[in-house]
Amino acid sequence: MPGSRKAIAILSIEGTNCDEELARAFRLLGAAPEIVHLKQFEGRDVAPEKRRRLYDYDALMVPGGFSAGDYVRAGAVLGARVKSVLGKDLAEFARAGHLVGGICNGFQVLVEMGLLPGRPRDLLGAPQAVLNTNDSAHFECRPTFCRWEGGNFRPLKDQMSKGTVLYIPSAHGEGKLMLSGEKGASLRELEENGQVLFRWVDPEGRIAGYPWNPNGSEGNVAGITNRDGNVFGLMPHPERSVSLLQYPDYTRRGASDGPGDGWRFLEALVRYTERGG
Repeated sequence: MPGSRKAIAILSIEGTNCDEELARAFRLLGAAPEIVHLKQFEGRDVAPEKRRRLYDYDALMVPGGFSAGDYVRAGAVLGARVKSVLGKDLAEFARAGHLVGGICNGFQVLVEMGLLPGRPRDLLGAPQAVLNTNDSAHFECRPTFCRWEGGNFRPLKDQMSKGTVLYIPSAHGEGKLMLSGEKGASLRELEENGQVLFRWVDPEGRIAGYPWNPNGSEGNVAGITNRDGNVFGLMPHPERSVSLLQYPDYTRRGASDGPGDGWRFLEALVRYTERGG
């Protein structure tokens, strides 16, 4: 069970495979992550002492992987199951300002649930966007860079200079953000509301196409938030650049072990939970 430190639930079902990696990163930052299977929230097929409530935690993270084998489409099955088990509680959790995040497959899940982009009247309603197949039509696993757009994301707002570029690597097959602009959200709407979290850029911080934008997403968007800035989805994996030793060029740079850009991002999440939102 969570202790006195700020507790972070990392959701798990069959097919999630980045939960341990993300938990390790949070432990390095002094947080208290716990990998929680969805059945523990549901209270099904688990011992009483293993049951959990969402409000046992200060934040909920949905990690990367291939939940439920990406059947139907990436994130669809887990999104439907989470809405069934946690729908009302999760909506209240988010409205109360608690941090809810999705990385890669987790981003896909939050979009499927309607939590992102998260129009207030449609919260946990029909999807307002889609993360489609990469333009390359294959899985992209490569070094990528993201630029902080200075939006409304609470953990980074007033904590990071607008235009800061972070190295955060990617590994996904369906990461192309598409916005309908009709019944769903539009890119212009997200920009006006400060909901663009990161954009894909080259190492110098300039907007660029493939391979720096690995999927062809609209507006080079790599991550978005809800309007309130406490729910986010991010396509690249910050847990894979927590240490400089994870960088592909660390030997050429002569770098010893030290915090990487993924550390900076995840540390901001931990500090946000410590401040109580």
